[in-house]
Amino acid sequence: HAGHPVAPCNRGQPPTLKAIAVTYKILLFLHLAAIVIWIGGMVFAHFCLRPAAVQLAPPQRVPLMHAALDRFFSLVAMAVLATLASGIAMMLMVGMKYAPPAWHVMFGLGVVMMAIFGHIRFGPFKRLGRCVTAADWPGAARQLDQIRLLVTINMGIGFGIIGVVTVGK
Repeated sequence: HAGHPVAPCNRGQPPTLKAIAVTYKILLFLHLAAIVIWIGGMVFAHFCLRPAAVQLAPPQRVPLMHAALDRFFSLVAMAVLATLASGIAMMLMVGMKYAPPAWHVMFGLGVVMMAIFGHIRFGPFKRLGRCVTAADWPGAARQLDQIRLLVTINMGIGFGIIGVVTVGK
């Protein structure tokens, strides 16, 4: 950068409106990217992976579903953290009492989705892993059915949130 002056730091100065706008846009991108990963992954698992895997016998299908869900749930855990952190940061930037009502609905229902995910991950998914290890295919089928039901509920809530914050403004 020889010959190009470097802008001095504004230490002690409030951030500029441009800096605030850029920060908000980055937070919004992270928030939306995390939601795309989470809801898109649920749609893929529910409507594509599961119906295709049903054609396999349980000793092949169940370990496949467990391995796929294990990878997906690791992504969802990161998406949950990114969604929560970016959502809280954006609400704080605006001020909680000034945030639109739809944002408060999104926040509340998002926390419900996170709780359901936590239950899936540490309840039926953990039991599914034990069933895979024991080659207990009927037990595994029960856990997969519970996971499917809870994922269906989370998908419904997720699409409901999207509707509230887009159409319901």
